[in-house]
Amino acid sequence: MDLLEYQGKQLFAAHGIAVPSGEVASTVEEAVAAADRIGYPCAIKAQVLIGGRGKAGGIKIAADAEQAREYADAILGMDIVGPHGEGPFRVDQVWIEGGSDIAAEYYASVILDRGEKKLLAMVSAKGGMDIEAVAEEDPDALVRRHIDPTRKFDAAAARTIVDDAGLDEDVRDQAAEVLVKLAEVASSEDASLIEVNPLIVTADRQVVALDAKVTIDGNALFRHQELAEIADTVDDPQEAMAKEKGLTYVKLDGNVGILANGAGLCMSTLDVVAQAGGAPANFLDAGGGSKAEAIVNALEVITSDQKVTAILFNIFGGITRCDEIAKGIVEASGQLDLKVPLVVRLDGTNSEEGLRILAEANLPNLNQEKTMLDAARRVVELAGASS
Repeated sequence: MDLLEYQGKQLFAAHGIAVPSGEVASTVEEAVAAADRIGYPCAIKAQVLIGGRGKAGGIKIAADAEQAREYADAILGMDIVGPHGEGPFRVDQVWIEGGSDIAAEYYASVILDRGEKKLLAMVSAKGGMDIEAVAEEDPDALVRRHIDPTRKFDAAAARTIVDDAGLDEDVRDQAAEVLVKLAEVASSEDASLIEVNPLIVTADRQVVALDAKVTIDGNALFRHQELAEIADTVDDPQEAMAKEKGLTYVKLDGNVGILANGAGLCMSTLDVVAQAGGAPANFLDAGGGSKAEAIVNALEVITSDQKVTAILFNIFGGITRCDEIAKGIVEASGQLDLKVPLVVRLDGTNSEEGLRILAEANLPNLNQEKTMLDAARRVVELAGASS
């Protein structure tokens, strides 16, 4: 689960990390009133789960109430497309934040390195810019250190990372304390990613988190009631719909809808589609023993994503019966306005009956393939032709 910037900052503040004063607003009047309370200049910041907001016009600095009104009116309701074509994301809230007098910009993050099964701390003196570009152009500028889970990560341990990153000498102790607290947030809140870019030094030499990117492990929300309540407000529309229907769904950035039965087969399907030159739009595991109703629900979720231009069904029947899958596809075609082509690969339990049902239904835009690779190639071809 990704948090919006203001939610991440509120989480930081609860753990003692300095953040600028701010208020969230959902209307222009609320934004202007918040700006008046906070004072000018102040930042009007779009709250969406995507980077590149500034370049898209989603962050403005207001010098007075007139500008606060103008910028809030322009930002609220706008659609923001991410730097890699993600979205669009509609802006329903803005964060009104007190202006900061910035003397330096750093980068700090704590992420879960699943391969090493440890938290990984990263710090750079080159903050405020694309950290991927920094890592590529000047690898030594980004210091990486794993955090030993068997030892307390304290200021002394954090200070060695900060020293190696070459931050200004007079703020290294403060930066080390912030890094310790970021690691505390990651550990205590079950976060898989904590990123601050930029972590600023103000004119009076205070270290402050000017941004907050936080991803919480959704499987751990039962341990965090307040975060679980937030989850209901930030879920992607398709992910929220899938959750309501009891489906395992993760939205991705491509245009090829994916439905398979079993997490392993679904992951393999994503890989094969990518191998065939396509870009998966989602991970959707219909689960073992899927019935026709589940297939209707799955198609409803997938087709609600307007970026999807073709859908691949990759079903290997074990517990799942291929004839039930076929019935679900036929039923969904009658209930939903399916405008995108479907590619179906059925194999395993009752596959011959399932193929017979589909053949008799003679559905428009339905294509059958015998192998997973052929199905992937076909859906990629159709997705390209439909886009």
